[in-house]
Amino acid sequence: MKAVHFGAGNIGRGFVGELLHESGYEVVFADVADALIDALDAAESYRVTEIGEGGRTTVVTDFRAINSRTEEARLVDEIATADVVTTAVGPRVLPFVAPVIARGIERRIEIGEDVIAGGRLAVFACENAINATDLLEAEVRAALPEADADRLDAVAAFANTAIDRIVPAQAPDAGLDVVLEPFHEWVIDRTPFDGAPPAIVGVHWVDDLAPFIERKLFTVNTGHATAAYHGFARGIHSITDAITDPAIRSEVEAAIAETRSLLVAKFGLDEAEQAAYGRKILSRLSNPELPDTVERVGRGPLRKLSRHERFIGPAAELAERGMPRDALLRGIADALRFDVPDDAESVELQRILREEEPDGAVTVVTGIEPAHPLFADLLALFEGRKG
Repeated sequence: MKAVHFGAGNIGRGFVGELLHESGYEVVFADVADALIDALDAAESYRVTEIGEGGRTTVVTDFRAINSRTEEARLVDEIATADVVTTAVGPRVLPFVAPVIARGIERRIEIGEDVIAGGRLAVFACENAINATDLLEAEVRAALPEADADRLDAVAAFANTAIDRIVPAQAPDAGLDVVLEPFHEWVIDRTPFDGAPPAIVGVHWVDDLAPFIERKLFTVNTGHATAAYHGFARGIHSITDAITDPAIRSEVEAAIAETRSLLVAKFGLDEAEQAAYGRKILSRLSNPELPDTVERVGRGPLRKLSRHERFIGPAAELAERGMPRDALLRGIADALRFDVPDDAESVELQRILREEEPDGAVTVVTGIEPAHPLFADLLALFEGRKG
């Protein structure tokens, strides 16, 4: 079995790549980082080490690497004969990897029934975003010739997924090795596979993915970002120091409580189970053996403040229901103060706040229009930042 994975970074090697390896796949990593691809090409193995209670070390072997910028023809051939394609590149990069996946599918169709008879290509976008695989599928479909687009469902199955594992910044001398937490969750929608999904170790297959996607994004990612932005605003450097500060921990707990109230109301989830899940997340985020910085976790504020992301998404739905969202708003307020010169989105956010009128800036940054019940709350925050 063979899997092609886009994104050979820490999540790609340490989470997705490791589980694919344990499942018996030969893993072909695709990336545009020359030095990383060269290092993978030269290596026979790398180590994935779980730090914390129950942790273990796995040696990953049986992989290859392709530079997707300079070796596209080779990558197309690998996709054409793969069983699985996965990504961990960031939601905004998906439109850039979709064309080469489309060309791989075209090549798969050209090869003919011998390949197709082996089963449809399974495609999973393992990103911190809601229904990221839907976005990838739409981009792939648009890149295909019309005839091949019509055949896409017979050749490939695209399934949404939710992934959850904390992978902190790695030591400068780590090389290809990855250190991460023992906890992991990979949930995939089984419905596109007609009862016969591919065999992947550690995957939880479900018929309704929506609660799992939003539970993870609005608990883990919201909590993590809340700690980062409140910590940055208070001059704290590390995530551990931020989340163990009593005032910031209280803010994180309050934000998670608000998102929990939304998840319970929206999906009928069990209140006690969600409360226990929230406590587990706080424990994971507080793990002193996984050092990270508020600047790294907070980077990309424009994406994190976008319409369906970890702050605005739940806050908007809470506002629509007339439910409290004060803690989320306080997190948004400190996110607007995230000013890191070497983060391009931070620079752009600060430019928007300086140059745009507050009412226009609200919609540009968050996607919330004036008629929405959350708009007035956000306008007050943006006006305060302008002042």
